Parts: sequence; C-alpha cells; structure tokens
Amino acid sequence: MPFEGVKTVHDVHVHTDWDRDREPVLEVDPGSEVHLEIVDASGGQLHAGSTVDDVANLDFERVNPVTGPVHVRGAKPGDVLEVRILELGRCDWGWTALIPGFGLLADAYPEPELKIWSFDDAMREAVFRDDVRIPVRPFPGTIGVAPAEPGPHGVVPPRSVGGNMDVRHLTAGATLYLPVAVDGALFSAGDTHAAQGDGEACGTAIETSLDLTVRLDVRRDLRVRQPQFELPGPLGSEGDASGFRVTTGVAPDLMEAARLAVRHMIEVLVEEHGFAETEAYMLCSVAVDLKIHELVDAPNWVVGAFLPKGIFRR
Repeated sequence: MPFEGVKTVHDVHVHTDWDRDREPVLEVDPGSEVHLEIVDASGGQLHAGSTVDDVANLDFERVNPVTGPVHVRGAKPGDVLEVRILELGRCDWGWTALIPGFGLLADAYPEPELKIWSFDDAMREAVFRDDVRIPVRPFPGTIGVAPAEPGPHGVVPPRSVGGNMDVRHLTAGATLYLPVAVDGALFSAGDTHAAQGDGEACGTAIETSLDLTVRLDVRRDLRVRQPQFELPGPLGSEGDASGFRVTTGVAPDLMEAARLAVRHMIEVLVEEHGFAETEAYMLCSVAVDLKIHELVDAPNWVVGAFLPKGIFRR
C-alpha cells in the first residue's frame, strides 16, 4: 500500500520508449512521494498460466513498459534527481524466460523456455523446485529520466540518464542519483524483479508486477554525469551465509570471459544438482552474480560466477 498522502501513477500510464517531448502524467514538487503501479516486463502478455508458446509469440512492441513520466517542478538540465526507493509491494507469481536471440548465451540456447515462479506466504523466497529457493529482494530493473536528445529512444538499452540498468541493489532503502537532461526530469520506472543475479545472464530475472514508492527530490549540490547510487548496508542476501561455489572464465575478451564463467556454472548445476541445461541457465540469471576479478593482466581477463550455496535445501 502507498504511504498516506502519496501521489499515484496508475499502470495505464505506461510507455515503451524515452522521449523528452512526452507529456507528463503527473507533476509534483521536489520532495514528493510517488507511488507507481508497475506492469511486468512482458507488458502483461504473460500470466501465471502461460506456456512456452506465449514466450514464442511475444509482441516486442509491448515489452519492457515503464510507468510515467513524472514531471518534478524546478528540475533543470545540470541538476541531479535524487530518487529514494521507499517501498516495493508484493505479488503472487513471477516468470523467467529464455527468449530466442536474447541473453549472454543466446547462440547456445535458441529455443524459448519459461519458468513460472511461486512465492512463500511472506514473499521471502521464490520457489524454483522443492529443494531450491531464491531469496526475494525486489527492485526496479528500469528506472530513469528522459534523455536530452529529441525523438523516441528505445527503452531496452541503459543510458547515461538511467533506464534499463538492472542494478539488483536498488532495493528499498537505496538512493539513486540521476543526471537531469530536460526540464522536469520526466521520471519513469518499470521492469520490476523479485530477484536477479548480477549480470542477468539469460536476459530475464524473476519478472513480476510490483508497485514502487519513491521520493523524488532535486539536488544542486551534486554533479553526476551518469547514474550513481548509495546503499544503506552491506551487499548480499539471505543465501550468502552458507558460502559460494564459484566458476571462472578466462579470456582476452571480457564478454567471452563472462560467457565462459556462466557456461562452467551451468555444467556444475547440471552435473552436481541434476538440472536440465535450460533450467541451469535460468537459475544463473536469477541467483548467480558475475564479478570482474581482474582487468590488468593482459592479454586475458578473469570473470567469476558466484553461486550462493544457501539456495539449496536438503
């Protein structure tokens, strides 16, 4: 539920591109709290009863909608929009999919797949199978303001003004700083996730519809050229205390090193935990964190894939 006195932007006010000339659906003063109703990344095309055929037939013109935009009075180019993430609501189900042509290993997994997730009653864990549960840490995958350049711009790539960054640490309590490029900033958010690993390897997280409450303020004592954020505490999740299984990728190309790290983790999940390859790939996307270990010892770079052991139940 939104906080008392919070202004609401309903889920009918969605758009699938960034445009500096888009009319705002709400105008607020700096310091206002805004409640946004977020539609899942499929744009409502997938549901709890969906099958893999629904993934194959997605209309990509409707994918990755964001709610907004919100005009913040007084915000000018050169200012910083401070976005305090106050609260994310709850949901009953989510989805993860392999979408043909999309993801870190798209060439190896060309066929569509779909996983429908359920959550425990407290929405603390997402259930992959009886012995595998993922801690729920909801966040908006897409959050940003309008770019300075005129015309529509795709919502899928991240930009210097934010957008589809998929930073899993932007949970409740985090503060995001965005460079303002147009009058009023024109803030929007969407693509909410119940959980995700750093890297979102297969291209989707645990996608779900979640309401988001933020406080929007204008800062003139800061200068940021691209998004920055502050976190209220340590990184991690409930699964971290049990330790990690880590695979690495070593290659002269950073993307290839990341691919190798994920491929090796898929092998671990298949051989040691009995997953099908496509299941293992999706699990990497929602639970495994990719980390850069070194970028200085040419000609090869090292990327690690961190699997938290705590997601497994005996």
